[in-house]
Amino acid sequence: MIVDLHTHTTASDGSLSPEQLLARAVERGVGLLAVTDHDTLDAYQQLGGTRHGAVQLVCGAEFSCNWQGVNIHILGLGLDSEHEALQQAVSEQKLARDRRSEEIAKRLAKRGIHGVLEALQERVTGRSLGRPDFARYLVEVGHVKSMNEAFDRYLGAGKIGDVKAMWPSLDRVLSWIHDAGGVAVIAHPLHYKMTNAKLRRLIAEFCELGGNALEVCNGRPAETDLRYLRELCRHFNLEASAGSDFHHLSQWCDLGCDASVVGSCTPVWHRWLGAA
Repeated sequence: MIVDLHTHTTASDGSLSPEQLLARAVERGVGLLAVTDHDTLDAYQQLGGTRHGAVQLVCGAEFSCNWQGVNIHILGLGLDSEHEALQQAVSEQKLARDRRSEEIAKRLAKRGIHGVLEALQERVTGRSLGRPDFARYLVEVGHVKSMNEAFDRYLGAGKIGDVKAMWPSLDRVLSWIHDAGGVAVIAHPLHYKMTNAKLRRLIAEFCELGGNALEVCNGRPAETDLRYLRELCRHFNLEASAGSDFHHLSQWCDLGCDASVVGSCTPVWHRWLGAA
């Protein structure tokens, strides 16, 4: 079976509309799909329903939070999109994203890059800005040659555009997810470039707060990374999730993960298969 529990659309920083993403999932043979845009449920609400032909849809979102000064992403899966507290949480995150965008623009201006926020607000409507939007702009106006360079010089971890203070705490985000009937998953655990000891401390606290799963597969990981994350799942008695973290069509990323990628770990998707 092919699953994908981590995807993005134009409702946040992806390039495909919700309808286009769903059509691509059908083409790729994805049986279980979660649309997990950053801090918004708009795509899921636009699509409506949990069954679209052969594709079963799970309501999700990717929430940013602050843990010991690190910007951590938590996937909420199986959410009640109409839950009042969740709607309030999405509103709070939008405000945090808007404030973060303002701060990033101010910091870039101090480096001599002016008018970024105004330019982006003219071209992006109906959603909050993300760092990829800033990165694309920096490429377009010639400050950098590539998205990777934009993050390496200005927007990546520890750089001037890496603004973390706006985000809520880990425990608050998990409360939002659980109150809305959802499952909390640590997204791309190896992207935070933590030492093994610090990552284990994060996971231990996540478990103490009632966290449910670890994203074992994110995109196309190396086999050594898969083995390491499976071991962490088993050690902490967490379920395993898998997703492409799809944003754009490219030779490096497409929808879908083979369900066998989680190995002997308990897959998080056992909660929804056959439920629609």
